Amino acid sequence: MLKTYDLQGQFKDVVKKFSSRKTEISQQVNETVMQMIEDIEKNGDQAIMKYCYELDGYRMEGPQDFIVSKQEILDGVTSVGKDFMRILERTKEQLIDFHQHQVDRSWSIYKENGVMMGQIVRGLEKVALYVPGGTATYPSTVMMNAIPAKLAGVKELIIITPVKADGKVNPSILAAAYVCGIERIYKVGGAHGVAGVAIGTNMLPKVDKIVGPGNIYVATAKKCCYGRVDIDMIAGPSEVLIVADEKANPQYIAADLMSQAEHDKLASAILVTTSQSLIEQVNVELQKQMPFLSRADIIESSLTNYGGAFLVDSIEEAFQVSNEFAPEHLEVLVENPMNTLPLIHNAGSIFLGEYTPEPLGDYMSGTNHVLPTGGTAKFYSALGVYDFVKYSSYSYYPKQVLQTFKDDVMTFANKEGLDGHANSIAVRFKEDESCDKVKSKE
Repeated sequence: MLKTYDLQGQFKDVVKKFSSRKTEISQQVNETVMQMIEDIEKNGDQAIMKYCYELDGYRMEGPQDFIVSKQEILDGVTSVGKDFMRILERTKEQLIDFHQHQVDRSWSIYKENGVMMGQIVRGLEKVALYVPGGTATYPSTVMMNAIPAKLAGVKELIIITPVKADGKVNPSILAAAYVCGIERIYKVGGAHGVAGVAIGTNMLPKVDKIVGPGNIYVATAKKCCYGRVDIDMIAGPSEVLIVADEKANPQYIAADLMSQAEHDKLASAILVTTSQSLIEQVNVELQKQMPFLSRADIIESSLTNYGGAFLVDSIEEAFQVSNEFAPEHLEVLVENPMNTLPLIHNAGSIFLGEYTPEPLGDYMSGTNHVLPTGGTAKFYSALGVYDFVKYSSYSYYPKQVLQTFKDDVMTFANKEGLDGHANSIAVRFKEDESCDKVKSKE
């Protein structure tokens, strides 16, 4: 059950314990991944095929075994059924409704003196979406990454995902890809899949960015390949922090805490409240509800080691605690929750009111569920359209306007010891200066 911490205004030391639960990348994992990257650089598809067989049990005989066929995608759509396809389409509509407001436009400034300046916004050329394989399937991951990428104007969006010996991709993944308009799905995952699309081989296209979650090897490969390609983020264990007053429903709070705790034994589920009575009621509800959940063992471990109930003196202090945590998910279960938005400075995604539970955001609220963890919401944001675009500024200056800046720019350059910069300006006016001297002699 939740251990109670009476903070009495002293919360920073306690917060450190919960913020330090990061999955460390061992030297062995790092070395293994680096060896795989070097192997793929040297041997290309042969190395990819080797790792697919050694690590996933999938034997590739040739190029046809790399990619999911159009018929396999259509079979996946048929397999999931009409009702799930309806849910995927509805999710797509929700995501578009929210993310379309993030679409940025190119702009220009035209001045009377002839100067033109502006910014060009373009979608990335090629992006790879990593979708985990294994027993758990995440069609929601496909939707959350693909929709903002499509809205951004990404020209080529592919999926890489591991398969088992039978070479089959989970039908729900195929269905989600179909709904999002993704036609190229590669049967390659793990660190070797990440390295393959970061480097580029005969069969795997080199991409500009890799997004999507994965295990420690996938995360390490993304980290090692950063610089060759861009990546979204290195996500850690999931977390939720709930700010609640004395009128909040303990049944809802317990359910919401467990919905995050079930992800991982390292997941963190925190309650911050002004009410000792509420904490006691929530603990009772946890004992009632937990035995009926399939991941009760994981939930109990998570709540015991990284869960907690923080007792504070005021709602204002509760948000001070929350801002220090900078949680991935923040639920606000207080009267007039909209009024608390000015108090919230650091949070990946905010869920206001008792009928906006975090799992709604995981699937269908329209907001993105790819969020910063481990306190990084202090400087990172949720995945969005802006993660799939690049910005290029441009300027045009006529000669007569450059002349008005000439002396100042040259002085600036010389002050920094960059006489080549100064010369670049000066040479453009040498002929004019010579003409002026001739005229003065006449």
